[in-house]
Amino acid sequence: MTDTSPEQPGPIAVCMHGFAPLLRDGTALHDAPAEVWDAMFAQIAQLGFTALELADSHIRPADLEPSRRAELRGIAAAHGVELVAVHVQRQSVIQPGRGEINLAYAHRSIDAAADLGLRVFSTGLHQPFTEAQRRALWFWTAPGPVDPDDADTRRLAVDRLRELGEHAASVGLPMSLEMYEDTYLGTADSAVRLIEEIGLSNVGLNPDIGNLVRLHRPIEDWREMYEKTLPYANYWHLKNYARDEAGDGSWFTSTPTSLELGLIDYRSVVRRALELGYRGPFLMEQYGGDSLGVCATNRRYLESLLPASR
Repeated sequence: MTDTSPEQPGPIAVCMHGFAPLLRDGTALHDAPAEVWDAMFAQIAQLGFTALELADSHIRPADLEPSRRAELRGIAAAHGVELVAVHVQRQSVIQPGRGEINLAYAHRSIDAAADLGLRVFSTGLHQPFTEAQRRALWFWTAPGPVDPDDADTRRLAVDRLRELGEHAASVGLPMSLEMYEDTYLGTADSAVRLIEEIGLSNVGLNPDIGNLVRLHRPIEDWREMYEKTLPYANYWHLKNYARDEAGDGSWFTSTPTSLELGLIDYRSVVRRALELGYRGPFLMEQYGGDSLGVCATNRRYLESLLPASR
């Protein structure tokens, strides 16, 4: 487990789900003028956040010119907001037909993260949405890509992720791998085994169990998943879902809610994480509704669970 400080957990950051990737005129947020970025960070600061995760669905640090990266960092700093991590998502290094392209992009993202002074390089093995997922109200209710039950493909994943981990270590960054269904990071046992197979001290897990609790299918007990994965955690996406299911397994349902109200008892989980030595950043994540507002509510709740001296 990688510590960001010797004693206290890292900052509480907000996700970018509350901002549209495309502006009303069709301009990508990635390419937006400085005043648009400035207004975004003003909202973040107004809600009391002092840290942001850069999601490459919205802004791709790897594809920004150095001058624009400096501009982004400067605007964030002017609002008292730290750029804490970059999260490269749906760019799996074993995606059929794109694995090598995605690997090269991840390498460029690591260099960009180092240039921006970020604390974490975060990624995973999830792939782009299927057509069914794009049509669904909630994408997790439709079938998505599945990593094959194939030793050679898993070995390729290990080799390429180790390559990225070594690169991240060379620029002083921890690398965190997000748990996600139907990938080699889709169960607690498989995720832990993947980290052990990679075998680098700077490579750990993002135990985003919310990704699994929301599934409309049988799931592992969330307590057992955390107990297995928290010792390997170095970055953490936190979100929660209200979940219900039939006793006979004939139906399942879930919907996003706040950290305090969902199935996962974060009071006990955060306490356990701290006992195990977790010192990484926290990322508040929320789908649907007022994402930024719920993230702010969740930040205040999480702050009540952390040591008062932080």
